[in-house]
Amino acid sequence: MKQSEVIQQLTNKDLKKSLVLSQVLFLLLALVLSLFLFESFFDWFSYFHWKPKEILLYGVASGMIVVFIDIILIHVFPSRYYDDGGINKRIFSSLSFYEIVYVTLIIAIAEELLFRGVIQTTFGYFIASTIFAIVHFRYLKKPILLVSIILVSFFIGYLFELTENLVVTITSHFFIDFLLGLFIRYNGWREE
Repeated sequence: MKQSEVIQQLTNKDLKKSLVLSQVLFLLLALVLSLFLFESFFDWFSYFHWKPKEILLYGVASGMIVVFIDIILIHVFPSRYYDDGGINKRIFSSLSFYEIVYVTLIIAIAEELLFRGVIQTTFGYFIASTIFAIVHFRYLKKPILLVSIILVSFFIGYLFELTENLVVTITSHFFIDFLLGLFIRYNGWREE
C-alpha cells in the first residue's frame, strides 16, 4: 500500500496524534541516550543560553530566510515536487493557529534536543545532520524536498556549531516549521 493511500485512511486527528507521538518518542530517546552518553544526565542543559541578540539573529532571522527561500521554490517548481504524500497538507490544513504553534514547538524542541543536544554533541555535526535528514524518509523519493531537508538539516547543525546554543536551533527550527505550517494552513497548497 502506498503512503498516500495510508494517509487517506487516517483521520486528521489520527495524523496529529501520530505526529505528536513521534515527537514524544524523539524526546524520550534524547533523554535515554543522554543517560548513557553524558557524564551527567543534564549535560545538554549547558547548551541552553538566553542571548536575545543571538536568538533573534541566528534563530528568528535565519528561520525566516529559510522560509522565504522555500516559499519562492514552492512557487517556482511544480507542486508535485513538494508532495510528501499529503502528510503536511493534511496535518497543517486541519490545525488551528494555536495548534500549529503547539505542534511546531513540540517538533522543534524534541528534534533539536535529540539531533543537536545529544547526537551532534556526541557524534558530531555531519552525523547528526545526516541522521536528521534520513529520519525525514518520506522525502527520499522527492529530489527537491530531499535537497531542501538536507540543506536545512546541515544549516541548523551549522547554527549549533556556530553558537553552541540549543535555544537558537530550537527557535530557528520552530520558525521554519511554524511559518511553513501557517503558509500551508492559510494559503493552501498549489494544485496543478
